[in-house]
This record gives sequence, C-alpha cells and structure tokens, in this order.
Amino acid sequence: MKVILGIETSCDETAAAVLEQKDKRINILSNVVASSIELQAKYGGVIPEQAAREQLKSIVPVVEHAIHDSRLTINDLDAIAVTQGPGLIGSLLVGVETAKVLAMTWNKPLIPINHLVGHFYANWAAVRGSLPTFPSLGLLVSGGHSDLVMFTNHNKYKYLGGTRDDAAGEAFDKSARLLGLPYPGGPLISKLAKEGNRKAFHLPRPMMKGFSAKGGPASDWDFSFSGLKTAVLNLVNQLTPTGSGLTSQQVSDISASLETAIVDTLVIKTIKAAKTFGMNQLIVSGGVAANQYLRERLFAEFPGKVFIPPPSLCTDNAVMIATAGFFTKPIENPLDLQANPNLSLNV
Repeated sequence: MKVILGIETSCDETAAAVLEQKDKRINILSNVVASSIELQAKYGGVIPEQAAREQLKSIVPVVEHAIHDSRLTINDLDAIAVTQGPGLIGSLLVGVETAKVLAMTWNKPLIPINHLVGHFYANWAAVRGSLPTFPSLGLLVSGGHSDLVMFTNHNKYKYLGGTRDDAAGEAFDKSARLLGLPYPGGPLISKLAKEGNRKAFHLPRPMMKGFSAKGGPASDWDFSFSGLKTAVLNLVNQLTPTGSGLTSQQVSDISASLETAIVDTLVIKTIKAAKTFGMNQLIVSGGVAANQYLRERLFAEFPGKVFIPPPSLCTDNAVMIATAGFFTKPIENPLDLQANPNLSLNV
C-alpha cells in the first residue's frame, strides 16, 4: 500500500488525512481536523452526545477536504484506516460506519487501528531524520491514558503499566478547574507554570516506588494521579480559607508545582523502566507529549534517543491513524468491523 486515507473520531475531533509512503518515508499529503473544543469549553469538558452530533455534521466535508488537499483522487487511495477504539462510542461510530461505507463503495481495504497504538505512529510521519527502531520503550501520556509499553516490532509490544485512576492529562485538566481556569486546562497550566515557582509547594509524586495490586514487592510500572489532584484541592482550600480566591501569583505557583510533580513522576519512572529493561530508545506520544517542560526534561535526562512528535501531531489526529495503517493488516470484510470503546494496550 502506498497511499492511505486515515479517519479519526475517538473524542471531539473529526479528522481525516491522506499519507503516502515513498522510499520508506511516510509523507503527509493532507491533514484536516475539525474540532468542537470551543463548544465543549462552554461546558467545562466534552459532552459525548454533543461531540458525536458535531462529528456527524463534519465527517463527510472533512474527508472530502482531506482528499482535495492531497491533490489525489479516490482512485489513488490504496486503503482506508480508521480508529476502532478506544473512545466515546457515539464518536467512534461516526468514524467507523463512515469508513465502512467508503470502503465498500470505493472497493478499498479497511484497516482498523487501536487509537492508543496509533498515537505512537505519529513518530513515523513526515520524519526527515532517523526513524524509531526496535526494541523501544513507549510512553503514552494523554487525557485518559498514562501507559508504558515495550515495543519489539511494529504492533508487537508488551504492556508494562498504566494509570490506575486519573491519567496525567486528566490531572492537569481537573486541577485547572480547581484553579478557576477554563477547559482545556493543561495548556493553560503549562503557560502559567513559566511564571511560577516550581518549588513553591511540594505536591506528591504518586507511586514513585511502585507497588503490586496484591501488596507484593514494588515491581510494576503503573501510574496514579488522583491523589495529586486531591492534594491540589486541599492546597487551594488551605490558601483560601475565607473563600476570597487565589491571587494570580498563587495560581502560577501552584501550576508550576503541579506541572513539576507530574513531569517528575513521568520522567523518573520512565527512565527507571528503560534501565530495568535495557531500553536505549524512547517513543513518546499523546496530548501531554506536547508539554514543553516534559519534552525538555526527557531530552535532557533520558539516557538514550528520544522520539517525540511535533506538538501538532501529539493531540488526536488522522495522520497517526493513517501512518499506523501502513504497518497493520486490513480486515477481510469491512462490514465485520465494529467500534470498540474499551480497546486498550493491556492485551
């Protein structure tokens, strides 16, 4: 396969992209994303039914736009790759059912992609330098996931650990709400952190030593950020006993302390896993991978090569889905594909 149309609708974005593989390099011919984030921001988060309704309106125009921008025709497409899951079921259905209809109508192979695996493949798109190789340690950090996996080849990996409650991105967004910041809060916290004192408040670094679910030895690689969010709540209540509200400097200092705690946890545990399993290459992905402080820390402290996509390809997009399609087998019958909101990396 040389040219793939990718479709991504796992949450509130409606995305389509056309990619071409040439001389072992994958080039982005088009990349279109229609987001309802401004609408969701009015309500402080994503409302699933509302997101799906917006995607129903956008999916066909977005696909048409992506093909038009690629300067190719439908006949030039070799396959269609689509996010099968995980995600919001209504949103997933919009993408999956559209892809099934297009695959049958255009007589194209259909390739189902695990959204979480797809995030890692953003590191293979439009790269002009060296490409990731195997074995590699993978770190996925997003709004709903904080996972460590060990890749031995394309689509072959061992799940090491993941979030037991709130993910890193969720901790950013929920803490932002406690600070009175609008949704999405992660980028705002990162911006305010630059004006704050990272040592102003000591917030917990959850599960830094690890523990097993049965109380055994510290041998797992899970994350937990719900306690960190609670610590922010307690700190806010402590600083505003009369309900007078936080000062702008206090918000910046808490933002800096929070970002430092989250990044410390991610970086230290990732480096420890790399040393334990003898990995000298790290592949980072997910929306939180756009965080500049995390990127700086990983590049400075990881004892090996680090691959991180440009910020524009860290958040949900169809480029990563199409890229993953080049390394994934199509299903025999497109009509057999079913959206699965519960897909995970732990298989």
